Amino acid sequence: MEPYESDITKFIRELKQKIPDLEQKQREGRAIWWDKQLDLDELKRWQESQVPQPPYVYQPKAKQ
Repeated sequence: MEPYESDITKFIRELKQKIPDLEQKQREGRAIWWDKQLDLDELKRWQESQVPQPPYVYQPKAKQ
C-alpha cells in the first residue's frame, strides 16, 4: 500500500518533473530582489532620512 500523498504534493511533484529547472528559475527570480550585498552608505542615508511616524496616524492634529 502506498503512503498517502496530498493533491498539492502530487501537483508540485508533477510540476517539477514537467519543468526540471523550475527551482533554478525561482532562485534567479529571487536574486533580482533579494540576496544582494548591502551598501552601507546607502543604508545610513536611508536610516537618516526616515520621518518618525505619529503613534496614531488617523488621529487629527490638534488645532492651536
